[in-house]
Amino acid sequence: MARTDLLQGTLDVLILKSLSTGPDHGLGIARRVEHLTRGTFQVKPGSLFPALHRLEERGWLASQWGESENRRRAKFYRLTASGQRRLRTETGKWARIALAMSAALGTT
Repeated sequence: MARTDLLQGTLDVLILKSLSTGPDHGLGIARRVEHLTRGTFQVKPGSLFPALHRLEERGWLASQWGESENRRRAKFYRLTASGQRRLRTETGKWARIALAMSAALGTT
């Protein structure tokens, strides 16, 4: 399947969704996003880490240092209660957008 560039705003919601199953470090989050999107979206570090920083500043993520599965020091991110609420809000918005686009393109 051809990879697709992320639309503006999609990276944030994909990060929130990827962390809804538990804390993870940057590389793990990138892998989860790729898995969740069935390989359609591949997140590059140059996009991922500024997004993680932005989401943490907004209070939607919290982080702490830990040890990765390969025994390297890594920063682990987790959803905050505010992040969980934001994920629910964004999920509703994206469901409406997907429905509207499907209707507009005649695929519903």
